[in-house]
Amino acid sequence: MTGSVDGYLEDQVSPKTAAALRAAMTRLFEGRPQRTDGRLTKENLYKEAQVSRATMNRAYALLAEWDAYLAAHGKATPGEAKRDATIADLKKRLTKKTQECTLLENKLKAAHTAIAALFHDNEALRQQLNKDTASTVTPIRLRGPRQRR
Repeated sequence: MTGSVDGYLEDQVSPKTAAALRAAMTRLFEGRPQRTDGRLTKENLYKEAQVSRATMNRAYALLAEWDAYLAAHGKATPGEAKRDATIADLKKRLTKKTQECTLLENKLKAAHTAIAALFHDNEALRQQLNKDTASTVTPIRLRGPRQRR
């Protein structure tokens, strides 16, 4: 790569072009593109700055900053990062709600089993009661009035 002096990269573009590239880079990093979809790609950088790819490729120091930023922050735009955080939060909430639903479903099954058992016990008791009252029960007859002594 030409333009390197003792490890320091020097841009081989005009100050006006460097300023346009830096402004475009800032807009992309801040998530407010004007001419592209906002993805953090070099294609979007030169399109956002309205320069050619070849011109952008001669801005060595600026491209080194670009690469360092992406290495530190990743390629996600602020909007993508916010979207990803929202998705992660929604997944966490969904997992919690799913666990709550599973717990409630298990409680419902247990209540269903208990109610069924009580129903069958009640039916058995009713049958036992009907059977006992249907058996021979001798009514007590009253005898005439009692005499007092």
